[in-house]
Amino acid sequence: MTVTSKQRAYLRSLAANIDTILMVGKAGIGDDLMKQAADALTKREIIKGKVLETAPVSPREAAEQIAVGTESLVVQVIGTKFVLYKKNEKEPKIVLPRAPKGAEQA
Repeated sequence: MTVTSKQRAYLRSLAANIDTILMVGKAGIGDDLMKQAADALTKREIIKGKVLETAPVSPREAAEQIAVGTESLVVQVIGTKFVLYKKNEKEPKIVLPRAPKGAEQA
């Protein structure tokens, strides 16, 4: 899944108003956390996570690992927080701005 820089900016603006619902702690990224992330992405399409100081992975590593495990997209990583997006094919809630024809995908 690819999005343009304009679509990514739109997703970042949506993420500014949502609560952090995923916490990566000293246990790291396990099956339970992956399932929680996948379920939340299916329901909400966009989620915000936080990596605690005790976590064995960096925020960037955590975001990328969860994105791979849930087939989602890392929208952004700022400090200890990260935002993931995955379109719900059955019931989409977020409508991305349309990519111009022939535009390069970011």
